[in-house]
Amino acid sequence: MPTGSAVIDIRAAPEAVFDLLHDYSRRLDWDPFLRQARLLDGARVADIGVTSRCIARRAVGGMAMDTIYVSFTRPVVAAVKMTRGPFIFRSFAASIRQDRIDDNTTRVTYHYNFEAQPRLLAFLIEPIVRRVFHRETRQRLASLKRFLETERPTHRGR
Repeated sequence: MPTGSAVIDIRAAPEAVFDLLHDYSRRLDWDPFLRQARLLDGARVADIGVTSRCIARRAVGGMAMDTIYVSFTRPVVAAVKMTRGPFIFRSFAASIRQDRIDDNTTRVTYHYNFEAQPRLLAFLIEPIVRRVFHRETRQRLASLKRFLETERPTHRGR
């Protein structure tokens, strides 16, 4: 099962980072990968057991993925696993962790794993998907950093 991670330090408090990451009403403000992001089944805030749907921009395939939150500990970590996704993924899971470096710096670590399908071709598909996903993840974290460090969004809290 391929895994990967990306890490970035952001000049913002962990609470501000965590809240922005999981605020689906603001997700498209900073996430360049997505054209749609929303919570499902009437949920208003992300939490354990809540399902979300994210749809990528057409330029990067336009694929949709539904995930369910399996962990949600503000402001430290949240994790999701795929419940429905693009044909290329047999499984997908990810976590995003915020660690306080000092009073105004947070280290954000995004870790993911996946299995591609069909299984017979996974050995060919997985290295390509991993490379593309890693590049997109680094770009998304850089965009999150730019947004938090320049926009200084207000902290809403839970």
